[in-house]
Amino acid sequence: MRFDKKAALAALLPLMTAVISSAQEKGSLNDTLSLQEAVVTTLKIERPVDKTPAEINIVTSLDVKNHSSITVADVIKYEPGLSVGGDGVWARNINVRGLAENRLVTLIDGNRIETATDLTASLSMVDVNDIERVEIIKGAQSSIYGSGAMGGIINIITKDGFFSGAPYFHGSATANYSTVNNGHGEYLSLNAGGRRWYVKANGSFGHADDIMTPEGLLPNSGFTSTNIGARTGFKPAGNQTLRFQFQRNWSKDVGIPGGASFSPAATATYKNIGRTFFNGKYEITDITEMFKILKVTAFYQDIVRDVEMLPNAPQPQSGAQPTRVTPYATHTTYGGGAQGTWKFSDNNTFVAGAEAWRRDITSERKKYINQYAAGALKAQMIRTETPLPTASYTSTGIFAQDEAVALDGRLILTFGGRFDVNFVENQECHNVESVENLTAGATNLNPDGKYVTFAAGSRTDASWSGNFGAIYKLTSSLDAVFNASRSYRSPALEELFKFIDLSGNKVHFGNPDLKAENGLSADLGARWHGDKLQFEVSGFVNRINDMIVERMTNVDPQSVNDTLMLDNASRALLYGAEFSASYSFSRKFGMYASGSMTKGLETSNDNAWLPLIPPVNGRVGLVYDNPSLFGADLSFAAAGARKAGFVAEGETPTEAYWRLDLAAHSKIFSFGRCALQLFAGVENITDNAYTNFLSTNRGNIRLEPGRNIYFRANFTF
Repeated sequence: MRFDKKAALAALLPLMTAVISSAQEKGSLNDTLSLQEAVVTTLKIERPVDKTPAEINIVTSLDVKNHSSITVADVIKYEPGLSVGGDGVWARNINVRGLAENRLVTLIDGNRIETATDLTASLSMVDVNDIERVEIIKGAQSSIYGSGAMGGIINIITKDGFFSGAPYFHGSATANYSTVNNGHGEYLSLNAGGRRWYVKANGSFGHADDIMTPEGLLPNSGFTSTNIGARTGFKPAGNQTLRFQFQRNWSKDVGIPGGASFSPAATATYKNIGRTFFNGKYEITDITEMFKILKVTAFYQDIVRDVEMLPNAPQPQSGAQPTRVTPYATHTTYGGGAQGTWKFSDNNTFVAGAEAWRRDITSERKKYINQYAAGALKAQMIRTETPLPTASYTSTGIFAQDEAVALDGRLILTFGGRFDVNFVENQECHNVESVENLTAGATNLNPDGKYVTFAAGSRTDASWSGNFGAIYKLTSSLDAVFNASRSYRSPALEELFKFIDLSGNKVHFGNPDLKAENGLSADLGARWHGDKLQFEVSGFVNRINDMIVERMTNVDPQSVNDTLMLDNASRALLYGAEFSASYSFSRKFGMYASGSMTKGLETSNDNAWLPLIPPVNGRVGLVYDNPSLFGADLSFAAAGARKAGFVAEGETPTEAYWRLDLAAHSKIFSFGRCALQLFAGVENITDNAYTNFLSTNRGNIRLEPGRNIYFRANFTF
């Protein structure tokens, strides 16, 4: 186990930079939420979780502090029905009930940051230190957010400033260190405001070396990441609020040790990857007796991905050999909408609105090639390719949702619907655009073998979705919950047009003739919320028609690699169950447990297993929390095996595993207007060598991190 004293000291120094704090910031040092207290905002109407029919998990900033969280995926992975995978320690993704990124909608403060694509690392470009909470809506919710939300919604709500009756100025700082990768991170936030205005600014820096597994270092798994952000709010009138937000993430030298599109011998790195985000919101409240809220929003986001892949293949005696491949792409998403809330009576709330967003993509891939003859280097060339044509995806939609309370509050009903029109346009592109011969000093714009991969074109599709939910209070502590919905997902630009050839052993092609997926889903569950015992259990089923899958094909007969093309040939059925429970033995001591099981079958293919279905998994733990002394959480997590015959074609079976984790935090030490709280823990205490099914079968990662001792300090003035 490596321990860098200098890095640990450097991680703690920023504690001295915070200069002022507030009571609000102190309160967040030890924030916990019960089922009745937690309020969800993602479903358009703000409601306590226990009065919302959808299956919801809420993760707070305290969960971030209690773990060595690097990305949002690491923050929320412990919730039932959620599993984490990815292409490395930094490039993580979340799987919700067997469905991953391209069938989930990810939001930041209610704004789409990715549009249900299969591009990894979307969750990694958010500063975990700046998270107030994360709301995870499980199940199909397209009637609320349109295309893509077939598996659920992840809404990352970041910390905001606040209005105050008296002027204020305060700050906070956080520092952390992890031994498993000599990783450290620092975060600083400054806040100021008054009765009609506020300003908040924050920044963070993080760096990590290659991560240690029980069998040695995982090569090319380090990263360096920087975040800055700002928020401001104004009250031009007593019932009007105007807010603006800015976020900027920039990461470099991010290792991708598990990239699925790369050959096993290759080294792939995000040389630069970044996200720039702007958001504005105008809100008016209490417009009339029934017209309660009007919100108008607009947002803009730009993501840049600059990858370098080194094939690391042995030199041939003759022929062409790629020595370096550099894919580059920009993804721009912008849009806005308006939403109104009406309170027709004490028992009826109605929400309706319209929104539109557009996603533009441009891309380029350069291959640096050496030409050999009789073992000697004869020429060096740069081959320029277009992995995706310049293309745009525009979506417009209208939606409405009604909530009614009946039977003296014992029954809550929700009805919702949405209609969308989606328009796609793309330019013509080729498998190769040009070949530059560096040795001869000449460029060929029409090299041999050049052909059109995707012709210029456009397409329009329209779709509808809807949902129905109900909560019936059987007793004062027991609720029955039901949800049913119709969802859809229009193909993403990557699925329609991608041409991925990274000199590995597979070539991936999109399909511009893909149809939109559509599905029917249902949840049935029960919730018990007593003084000592809280318990939730649910079963779900999700049927997807025209599911988009990859098939082996012969689209390029001259290729020596396996060629895969996307197709609508699949009908899928996913079903399973999950539960979570907590019990308080006393005010200071309790226990919790959770677990989930998902099964995914391709019913149109002899009930073959769908890819990337997480194994049965669960977690149990003991909690001690004495605010005047300390708190501790000892947890045992386990996941089942995925044996041969219970995996999709081409997937690698994995064994069952377990791990033991310990997290602890101190009481809040107060020094006048200052406050300090310390966090520490040990993850994978026994240093188990285990395989994560979702990471191994997405790419080339065999083992997860070994024992990790981490420290965190949170300081406010």
